[in-house]
This record gives sequence, C-alpha cells and structure tokens, in this order.
Amino acid sequence: MSSLPAKGGPRPAGAPSGVSPFVNALLGEERSALLQRVVEGLPSETLHWLSGYLAGLAAQRPAQESAPTAVPQAAPEQWLTIIYGTQTGNSLLLAERLKHQAEASGITVRLFRASDYPVRELQRERVLYVVISTQGDGDPPDDSRGFVEFILGKRAPKLEQLRFSVLGLGDTSYPKFCEVSRKLDARFAELGGSRLLDRADCDVDFEPVAQGWLDQAVGRAGEQLTARATTAVVTPLRTAPPAPKHGKEAPFAAEILANQRITGRGALKDVRHIELSLGDSALSYEPGDSLGVWPTNSPELVAEFLSTLSANGSTEIRRDGRTLPLKQWLAEELELTKLSKPVLERHAALSGSAELKRMLTPEGAESFRALLKSHQVIDVLRSWPAPWTAEELVRTLRKLTPRSYSIASSQKRVGAEAHLTVAVVDYTAFGTRHTGTASYYLATRNGETDRVRVFIEPNERFRVPKDSERDIIMIGPGTGVAPFRAFAQERAETGARGRNWLFFGEQHFRTQFLYQTEWQEALKKGELHRISLAFSRDQAEKIYVQQRLREAGKDLYAWLEGGAHLYVCGDAQRMAPDVHEALIDVISTHGGRSREDAEAWLSTLRDEQRYQRDVY
Repeated sequence: MSSLPAKGGPRPAGAPSGVSPFVNALLGEERSALLQRVVEGLPSETLHWLSGYLAGLAAQRPAQESAPTAVPQAAPEQWLTIIYGTQTGNSLLLAERLKHQAEASGITVRLFRASDYPVRELQRERVLYVVISTQGDGDPPDDSRGFVEFILGKRAPKLEQLRFSVLGLGDTSYPKFCEVSRKLDARFAELGGSRLLDRADCDVDFEPVAQGWLDQAVGRAGEQLTARATTAVVTPLRTAPPAPKHGKEAPFAAEILANQRITGRGALKDVRHIELSLGDSALSYEPGDSLGVWPTNSPELVAEFLSTLSANGSTEIRRDGRTLPLKQWLAEELELTKLSKPVLERHAALSGSAELKRMLTPEGAESFRALLKSHQVIDVLRSWPAPWTAEELVRTLRKLTPRSYSIASSQKRVGAEAHLTVAVVDYTAFGTRHTGTASYYLATRNGETDRVRVFIEPNERFRVPKDSERDIIMIGPGTGVAPFRAFAQERAETGARGRNWLFFGEQHFRTQFLYQTEWQEALKKGELHRISLAFSRDQAEKIYVQQRLREAGKDLYAWLEGGAHLYVCGDAQRMAPDVHEALIDVISTHGGRSREDAEAWLSTLRDEQRYQRDVY
C-alpha cells in the first residue's frame, strides 16, 4: 500500500492530497481522506507493520464468491455487465468463465448476482449478458426472482441503447425447458434491446453449447466496446488458494464407510444413511453444500436396453471422438432413466406414432408433461417400437451427468468424511421394476470393494448465519432434513448461542422418523431447542409440515420478527410452494399484514438472505 499520489497528472476532483485515484475509487472520498489522515507522517517501519496487520485481517475474512474485480475508471457504457442467476452454481461457473475470457481480451467487466444488481442502472448499460437457469416448472432461481419480476413487469425501462444476449440453463426432461431465459430474451427485445447473438439454451450437459456461446459472446462484446477503459487492478492482500485437485471433471474415489438403512421394517421407503471417506483428497465443504456423485447405470437396465434393441453389447460405436463398446456407453456414459424432449422427438419420428407426435404439439402439452413424469426411456422404447440402430441411439441419448445430494454432516464434527441421506428410488411400473440411477447405485455399493466418484458443489446461498446469536428455523420434510443435520452439528461444534427449531415430516412416526435418536439426543443437550413433527399417514386426516407451521404461527412469527433465519429444503414441486403459502398466511395472520404486504416482507427476508431454500 502506498500513500504517494499518482504521477504525471492533476489530482482528480475531490480526491484528497496524496491519495491515488485508484484508492479514491476503491474506498470512496470519505474513507480515502480518513486513510490519508491515519498514515500521514508515519515512519516506513510502521507502515510495513500496518500492511502485515491488514493482511492478517484479510486472512481471517471468509473468501468471496469470486476474485476481486477490476475497478473501471471509464464511463459505465464502456463496461460489459454480466448478470447471473443460479440455484446449483452452474450459472455462476459459466458467468465467471465468461468474465475471465472477456478480461483476457481486454474488456472491462462487472459481474453481479441477479439479486445484487441495481436495476436502476439498466438504462446506462451498453452491453449486457445474462446467464440464468430455470427451476422446476419454469421458475427462476431464488436469487433471481426480484430481477426477473422487474424485467417482466411494468416498471422495466425502455432499453433502446442495449446490446444483449442470454444464456439459459435447464433440463429437457422438464416441459418448460429454459423458460426463464426464453422470457428474458423476448422481454429485452420488447423493451428495445438488440441481440448481440441469439439466445443459447443448455441441457444438463451444458458444456458443449455453453462454451460455443461464451466464445462468440466475448468476440461480439469486443466489437461493441472498441474504446477500452483503463482499469486499476485490485491486488488481493493474500494469495488465492490453489485450485482443488478434485472436482467435477476429476472426482475423488471415495471409500464407503457406512451404508445403513434408516427407515424401519415395513416402511414404504428405503432411505439410506451413507458415510463416505474423503481421505487425503483435501476436499472441504460447508454445511449447506452438496456432494456431486458420478453414478453408473444398473447392469439390469443395461441388459434391458440390449434386449429391447436386439443389440450386441460388444459393438464398437463412436461418439464425440471416442470409440467404446455399446455396453460401456450404456453403463457408464449415457442417461438411461430420465426421458428428455429431444429423445422423444426422435423416437416419435422413427416410430411414426401419431400419439407421440401430438404430445409434442402445444395441444398435447399436458400429455407430454404426464409422459415425462411417468415414463423412463426404456418404457417408451417398449410401448412405441421404433427401428433404432445402436449408433443412432448412442448419438441421441443425453450424456450421463452427476447427481447432487445435500451433505448431512459438518466437517467440524466428522472430519474428512461426508454423510448423505438418500431415498432409494425403486418401484414397479408397466409390469417391470424401475430404479433411480444414483440412489440405486449408492444403495448397492459394496463398502469392501467399491468406490464412489465424488466432488463438492458449494452452495453459498444456503448457509448458517454468520452471526451465531441468530435463531434458525429449519423446514425439511423427508430427506430434506439432510442439510439440517449438518446445520445442527455445525452450530453445536461452534458453540452458537442462537436457538434451533426443526420442522420435520414423513408418512409414519414408527418407521420413517429419520435420525430420531440423534434429534432426541440434540434436544437433551440443548443443541436443538424445538422440534415440530408431521406424520401424514398416522391418522385419518393427512397432516403435513405446512399445517404445523400454521399451528405454531404465533411463535414462528415472533422468531422471525426477532431476526431468525428461515431455511427450506426438499421437494420443489409441491412441498416448497405449500410451505411458502403457509409462511405468507402466518405473516399475514400474526403480523397484521395484508397478503400483499406479507409477500413483500417474505421477499425482503429472501433479499436479506434470511429466507433461503435448497429445493429440487
């Protein structure tokens, strides 16, 4: 750090004497002046000591989501602005990659999470890229709801000056694939913006489409921003940590320490508690993070495909520059359970089925939606026979992708381990057995011989409060309780003084009270202060967690008014919307607010990261 003025030019207006333009831009005029008064007249050895002291402070601060960005010294219209919205972190990954590629090309970049973007600046933007995912039935990520609502709403300004493009992430096994990116793209154009390049929509295997869009996006932005802004680079006070040696593309082969069924005899669901050793991988995680698991398809399902296709598993087939036997493609490389729209479109064409073709029209949308929920790929192959060749099927099926599971442990308690709570998908449909790819894979692993390929998926938007005095309310029915086991362990190990309240629900108390003895022990030790339970099938009238929320509404609202943080984890399709409605009712009833005001108050909690969800 230097207090010397910049050489070779007049001092910027308003800058205190002796303060560089960069320091003034970084800290603001008031703090810059204060800094100058503090260091003025100090000997060099004292300044050196202060630099070390500040570096020590920096080392104690938690790392930010991304590296410090350059501070532009030019007008805002010379910036490339990137806005991302993410639920699982993939949009952030691509947005940061775009930022780094653009900066390497000499472009000044501003990167914002959608919830942090000041929408008043939209009219000043010249080049804007949005990278955003679509959740569930066409919904935006939680961190993007306010931004999306503003753009789609009446308050959005005219944007004739804007050059933009949108990169969407989604899943073609859902009917409203990339619905959010499609709406934003159309709305920006409606407001007068001009597309720098066409919108790109990525499936779960997003890399091939995304990288092509990123490369074009950098080139087009460079053409628009010909007048490069001079940039003052922020140099971190500490060295950035090295990139982990294990990640999505280089997973760690974890040993299985435990694979225990935690639902009782006679339970309709098989739920497993799985403990994995992270060994010497150096993988670390925080409560709220997920573990990515690379599964393989079951041998039984692979055999069914080969039989249905009357195909030879040893046939060599080439795709994406690789040649493998058909059996290996089916076992290790391709998605065999989740049905997607591109697969169905090709199957409809090959089979000539008028029924399938109608499902793919707007008039058949409901039938299409139902088919995606009820059928796996093998069901479609059997129900509507088609002359697939092995080569074409390998080219058409999606690549197998990792599955994510909320981590059910705190490293402060379990060390170099990661615990998972896995509901095994195993049911009969159309006269045959069906299993879930990853859950069945995990449930059938042999701890003596098998290893599970894993990596950490951080979730910065699902964290225990930094202020340990804060109370927390955790709503996690079924396996949604997993991260709250981690939260409770973390709060106990760190000596957090805030109270912990858990809402849990399942079908039956006797056979499906997940981690029952642990919660009872936590209550005795004061590590859990309150638990509200809902077992839907133990009485004539079904009772769910949202009913317990309403019953405890007075206390629940008092906790929230007192600053408590609220968390929801689990099913996105039914549970999360029902819980959200119950919360609005509680706030309206016990806070004396209209429904509109209650919704606004809950939105404020979300913006303040006091209402966080991890739903799927």
